[in-house]
Amino acid sequence: MKKVLFASTALIATASVAAAEVKFSGYGRFGIGYLEDRTGVVTNFNTGVTVTNTGVTTTTTSGATNTGQTTTITDTTTTNQTTVSTDETILVSRFRLNIDGIAETDGGVRFEARVRLQADENANTGEANAAGLNGARFSVIYGGLRVDAGNVAGSFDNLANYYGNEPGLENFIGQYSGVDYSFLGYSSTGAGSNAVFFQYAVGDFAFGASYDQATFGLNGVADSADRWDISFTYSFNNFTAAVAYGETSAIGDVVEKQSLAVLTLGAEFGDFSGTIFVADDDVADEDLNGTAYGLSAAYNVGAATTLTFAYGDGSADNDTQQYGIGAIYDLGGGASLRGGIGQTKVGDGDGRLRADFGAQFNF
Repeated sequence: MKKVLFASTALIATASVAAAEVKFSGYGRFGIGYLEDRTGVVTNFNTGVTVTNTGVTTTTTSGATNTGQTTTITDTTTTNQTTVSTDETILVSRFRLNIDGIAETDGGVRFEARVRLQADENANTGEANAAGLNGARFSVIYGGLRVDAGNVAGSFDNLANYYGNEPGLENFIGQYSGVDYSFLGYSSTGAGSNAVFFQYAVGDFAFGASYDQATFGLNGVADSADRWDISFTYSFNNFTAAVAYGETSAIGDVVEKQSLAVLTLGAEFGDFSGTIFVADDDVADEDLNGTAYGLSAAYNVGAATTLTFAYGDGSADNDTQQYGIGAIYDLGGGASLRGGIGQTKVGDGDGRLRADFGAQFNF
């Protein structure tokens, strides 16, 4: 009888495993990163400080209690947090592990849930950060239809060729640098927004849309600042064209309605690929309103080496300008050497040189 029970239990367990699966994937990277005039928040030691405490209760040797006394401590050390110049060259790293739970019905409807475990260095000080799980994303997929809920990426974050080619081990240069609108994006290290994203693809066309609810208080009364976005993508021959538009509702007269429109075009010709990026954002800060533009390219030099380039800028007074080049050398087996060098400048400020080099391996 026991053998029958054990056999039945094993059969049920095997059936459960066959109906669902858990997958692990991700990558690791590490190397050296340089940033000109790097600053960070550190612990500050103040030495030779005189500290005066009032309202102190003291007790004499005879046991008498004295209240409201003032005590003074001289030549002591106190600590606080302060921003200082830190090492320009640091060890950079990232560990990313995607954990996907997957189940599929007999009718072909696929259900997925994902969380991500990620650890990065503190880019301001070079110290290590602990790994942590982000917010969960849930998905339902059937044919060309996909619906995501929870910590989701919206239409801009999913838009074809929005990010283009990003040089460097850390992908620190982007054609989109002139965009200042805060769109719905997937969070790798935080809870993310509890939102919904919808996408439907048929043939060479794809349509996407997302909606994110947000509630604020305005003079003690609830007010919404919901944001939404939509996108259209069309692929033809060697080209992919995509357009997206999104808005965030105003909060009374405190924060005006904000919006972003983006157009991307990508193309591939043999060993060469490139993207063009144009956007117009209307945000609360007038010094950031305007047109953003950029481009990127990648070229395969031989079988193992790829050169990358990106440039991004904007017409607003305080837009961020970035440009740089990079290289990738494929070692095989999912491993590669990567590096880049470029410059970032905000408005009329001074440019800051940035460079990195290291290894990345996918698993």
